Amino acid sequence: MKSKIKSITLAGGALFVAFALIKFPKEALDASTRGIDMWWGTVFPSLLPFFITAELLIGFGVVRFIGVLFEPIMRPLFNVPGVGSFVWAMGMASGYPSGAKLTARLRQEKQLTKIEAERLVSFTNASNPLFIIAAVSVGFFHDAQLGILLAICHYVGNALVGICMRFYGENSQEIREKNSRLSIYKALQELHRTRLKDTRPFGKILGDAVINSVQTLLMIGGFIILFSVFTKLIYLVGISTILAGGLAVIMNLVGLPTELALPMFSGLFEITLGAQLIAQTDVTSLFPQVIVLSFILAFNGLSVQAQVASIIAETDIRFAPYFFARILHGLFASLLAIILFKPLYLNQQVSGARDIPVVSQANPEPWSNAFQTLQTYGPMITLFSLAVAIFIVALRINSKHNYL
Repeated sequence: MKSKIKSITLAGGALFVAFALIKFPKEALDASTRGIDMWWGTVFPSLLPFFITAELLIGFGVVRFIGVLFEPIMRPLFNVPGVGSFVWAMGMASGYPSGAKLTARLRQEKQLTKIEAERLVSFTNASNPLFIIAAVSVGFFHDAQLGILLAICHYVGNALVGICMRFYGENSQEIREKNSRLSIYKALQELHRTRLKDTRPFGKILGDAVINSVQTLLMIGGFIILFSVFTKLIYLVGISTILAGGLAVIMNLVGLPTELALPMFSGLFEITLGAQLIAQTDVTSLFPQVIVLSFILAFNGLSVQAQVASIIAETDIRFAPYFFARILHGLFASLLAIILFKPLYLNQQVSGARDIPVVSQANPEPWSNAFQTLQTYGPMITLFSLAVAIFIVALRINSKHNYL
């Protein structure tokens, strides 16, 4: 019975999308174009270097080296191996879904147990500073200082999620390798051993890194376009308005303006659209906007969650712990926004540049400039990278054909 209900639900959803596309072709095309612009202008060129670099570092044993060094820190703090430090850092620097991609890769390399991978993926998918500070704060709110507050709430909240998730699966019988002491010599031994295990020549390793990274980014692009169109369609047919009405009741109970219900609902599907609608909402205070925005940034949006689900589906990592962690992260980030809004934002607006805490002195200008540069040259980088990937695949097919 459960299987039949699932079949009917999936078929009904597909039919709904098909009929909605026929009824609203122009709006669907506009939404699709918006998704493509976001992917090839920002997402692809910003993530590709990180993905390729990560593949090379894993192949050459550098990640294993980092894992041995940081084991004494990551194990007591997050109950994951030291390699988790690499995934965490790369996830924060490059943004989602890098954490899931690297966690799945390390799980396939047997450097993580199943439970450790589920812990790690739960707190290593974060928004990158470029998006929070440049796109959201400067681009939508025209307020660079706001980006500092949002970034602190986001990353501190993520760390708190990691600390909470360290207790997940503690009763598991999985065998874990533990290293309680820092040993550079042992780290170098592991690096050398890992490199020797990978018998591929350098050219093959580099080519695989490019092809695997491009394949993952093509999948990510498909999800971005799909959810951009889907979010627009459910808004056009009125479903968003109906469901946002239920969300408005909850928001009213917790003291948030009901005008933010529809923007928040949109953000639960796609972060960029939700952030833009929140910025455009006419409310008397920025405070509730920051709370709601912190939640949807932490929740990741169903678009990103679908990307993560697709990536970890290639492994035995379960999706449920990740989804639970997203709700937990949303609550932590919103609570931190409530606590830190006055000291890190409101007081700075009143006092200007005087007596600004060290944590608030970060200059957002480089992030804004980097984002503008990415938007200008991003499409060219994407097209060039796709051409290189096609060239590598063509060479391999030709070589295989000549060999046969």
